[in-house]
Amino acid sequence: MAVDQGQSRRSGLFTRIGTWTENLSEETYAYLLLTPGFVVLLLFAFWPLASAFRMSFFADVITGGGQLGEFVGLKNYVQLLTNSNALAPAAFLDPSFQVPILEQALFMTLLFAILSVAGETLLGFLYAMLMKGEYKGRKLVRVLIILPWAIPIVIQGMIFFLMFRPGYGLLTEPLQNLGIFSSLPLNTTFDGFVIVTVADIWKTSAFMGLLILAGLESVNQDLYEVADVMGATRWQRFRYITFPLVFPVLMVAMLFRTMGALRVYGIIEATGVGCTTVPSMSCLVVQLMFGSASMYGSAAAASVLIAIVVGLFISIYLLFIRWSNQSLGIA
Repeated sequence: MAVDQGQSRRSGLFTRIGTWTENLSEETYAYLLLTPGFVVLLLFAFWPLASAFRMSFFADVITGGGQLGEFVGLKNYVQLLTNSNALAPAAFLDPSFQVPILEQALFMTLLFAILSVAGETLLGFLYAMLMKGEYKGRKLVRVLIILPWAIPIVIQGMIFFLMFRPGYGLLTEPLQNLGIFSSLPLNTTFDGFVIVTVADIWKTSAFMGLLILAGLESVNQDLYEVADVMGATRWQRFRYITFPLVFPVLMVAMLFRTMGALRVYGIIEATGVGCTTVPSMSCLVVQLMFGSASMYGSAAAASVLIAIVVGLFISIYLLFIRWSNQSLGIA
């Protein structure tokens, strides 16, 4: 009897919760479902960013008790934005670049993001078209396309490290003969930048291909049948049907990859190029934070600036996606 009463109470509680949620508006119910995600985002994203923002206003030194140094206001930001090759750890900057440390790191990061995302988008679109087509051996092609994305970044880095290694690298001598590489690859910023960019495109093009494939699969096939009846060529079908309808998905895929490219760090170290050769913004933060000088305040300021740059790119993408949806009449 006691068990039946307990089950009745539990059933009554769930019934009341169900009745309460049914009476909520669709918007309120959606926010309710998103609440756990917001909590996780607050704990693992916004809280560390807020802590870094607070740390950026204090001196670089942290006492033995874990306390921050004295309050210095905007000094760390001013040093990063103005002078400040003096902030750079030893051998961080390429001497051929006579520019402040932040400008060099920001230039490298933006250039890498533009070239890598452009290459991944073009290659990813080709991959998506190949994975969608109907032909013999399609499953094997899909496996081969996705395989680079599944390889751990450390193994990928070793592959490209050996591939471009002077003396026995498979591609070193041919690229030197073409004048693309200098006599000693991995020792100049240009050589290292090429290796890192190619390695990133090779690995993450599959990710772009999968996202674009999802967009291709959502296109109404009846539109292609109508285009065939009207005598449209393959290029006309792609231009007037495929690309406009896949464009919103394409922009979301580019948004994800741009966010990752602006935070590039692992592939630089994994390929053996190193932050001293290709100094990205994330490399700058790591070198300031864990270098011999341990410049915690400056590292925190640099991380906040990275967050601002990423936020600006996200805002631009979202505005462009909204504009494209309105142009296509998508709600």
